[in-house]
Amino acid sequence: MSNKFIYTTALDKIRNMTKRKKVVQGGSSAGKTFSILPILIDRAIKEPLLDITVIACSIPHLKGGAMKDFIKIMKYTGRFVKSNWNDTNRKYTFSNGSSIEFINADGDKAIGPRRNILYVNEANLISYSTYNQLSIRTDNDIYLDFNPTNTFWVHKEVLTEPDAELLVINYKDNEALGDTIIQELEAKRDKGFNKNGTIKNEYWANWWKVYGLGEIGKLEGVIFTNWTEIENVPKEAEIIATGIDWGFTNDVTSIVNLYKYNGCILIDEICYQTKLLNKDISNILYDNDIDWEIYADSSEPKSIEELKQYGHWIKATDKGADSIIYGISILQSYDILITKRSINIKDEFMRYCWKTDKDGNSLNKPIDAFNHSIDAIRYVAMMKLSKDDTSPLISF
Repeated sequence: MSNKFIYTTALDKIRNMTKRKKVVQGGSSAGKTFSILPILIDRAIKEPLLDITVIACSIPHLKGGAMKDFIKIMKYTGRFVKSNWNDTNRKYTFSNGSSIEFINADGDKAIGPRRNILYVNEANLISYSTYNQLSIRTDNDIYLDFNPTNTFWVHKEVLTEPDAELLVINYKDNEALGDTIIQELEAKRDKGFNKNGTIKNEYWANWWKVYGLGEIGKLEGVIFTNWTEIENVPKEAEIIATGIDWGFTNDVTSIVNLYKYNGCILIDEICYQTKLLNKDISNILYDNDIDWEIYADSSEPKSIEELKQYGHWIKATDKGADSIIYGISILQSYDILITKRSINIKDEFMRYCWKTDKDGNSLNKPIDAFNHSIDAIRYVAMMKLSKDDTSPLISF
């Protein structure tokens, strides 16, 4: 990247987007962030009293990405005034009262007050529920960018709306790239494909598709491919149990119902929220008429005991060695149906994958991410299902 600001094709293409929700799908070094931020800066300078929010999945992600690029752009263009930058609040205030703040999705300010413009950086690392809360508090443009490792909630929820448009860019749209980076990228293409265009290596071919061309790829090592969407819970479905995975500040509390239907496991999302007290969880259970068995993470015996005192039939999940792999193996042995409204569960199922080494080889151990609902589902599977079961398991 040059040490001066360069106007690129990527910037021009993004600036020409006209709909409220501007979805920018791009490969590595396509200049997504370095194109969206100048547009936001320009608007902040020209339009007084604008409140602009940039959100990423975590503070380290912000500091190494969008926030770092923002300061670079401001300095490259001679606009950075040190006294206008509040490092504690990660907020820059312009002389006309407009401001750009940088927040993390796992922090207390993730939802926050209303704003005029929202930029969701690497949206595929943020849950749909967080985005939804942010979007309904934004009265003007929304920008979303990401590397398309696989389809996720942006494709299924945002791009199906009439006020959304998609732009696909790649490294060729970024004239600011140096030759070394271009050579590095294209070397990955040569690892994946033969000179005649046939695939040489599946891993690197997929990598090139996503990070080189900016096209939707297939996330390597996705754990669950045995699921489809169903409109809702049919009346004939028989309840198995409810699962709870605890959360509070950074992690969500996930509550899911599991049913048996036509020999399949059917999953329905009840709750996916942060900041819930046990009384709040109890109210949600009562509001959804959950009067059957509930299985929860045994790591919070106090919460389990408190919910018992509120009148719920809740039990701790027995978690021994390799319980995660065991629960996964049970769920893989069934066909799974997930209700249409279960946005966060579907998002997790699309992104929960096996860890890999640097060569892309599976380590037979799942990543510790995108698993709040999956853990809640797994608790029920371990306690109520088995691989050879063909009938609903429910006891009163």
